[in-house]
Amino acid sequence: MSVSSPASGTPSVSAPAAAPSQADLLAFVRRVAADTRVIDSLPLDPEGRTWVRLDGPGGSEAWLIGWPPGTGTGWHDHADSLGAFLTARGELTEHSLAARLPTDGWKTLELTDGVDRVRRLPAGRGRSFGHHHVHEVLNESATEHAVSVHAYYPPLPRIRRFSRTGQVLRLEQVERPEDWQ
Repeated sequence: MSVSSPASGTPSVSAPAAAPSQADLLAFVRRVAADTRVIDSLPLDPEGRTWVRLDGPGGSEAWLIGWPPGTGTGWHDHADSLGAFLTARGELTEHSLAARLPTDGWKTLELTDGVDRVRRLPAGRGRSFGHHHVHEVLNESATEHAVSVHAYYPPLPRIRRFSRTGQVLRLEQVERPEDWQ
């Protein structure tokens, strides 16, 4: 497995024999999270999240991410990509929606009661998810950094970012790979 910084570009990855499944992605993030050499290689910044890109299985996109205390992603999805992530150090919290949202053609949705889910993910715990999974991930600690490993297949074609007020979810922006690489 090679590690590169976001500024150095994408490492070469050979063509996959078969597309990785959610289980394959979860197994990969578990292996990486257990590799203390890789986890220790991530530079941590007290002010903002840091990340390095990893070679994922079968042509997947993978990231090692550092989370300073009190940081988070905001509400977002990963479009048509499957994904998995696992906390390697510290603890993360995931808020997610147990509802399938329309993929396009809307700006504002009113969510029904009972769609909210919360998962606490201490070191060694993670999860996989399917297409169009809407969530936010947070490091709620006031003092401790968290580090996590993420993998997506196919590589992220876009991320939709949302704001949320009560039960109202609003599409705010669509990001493409060039926006975060």
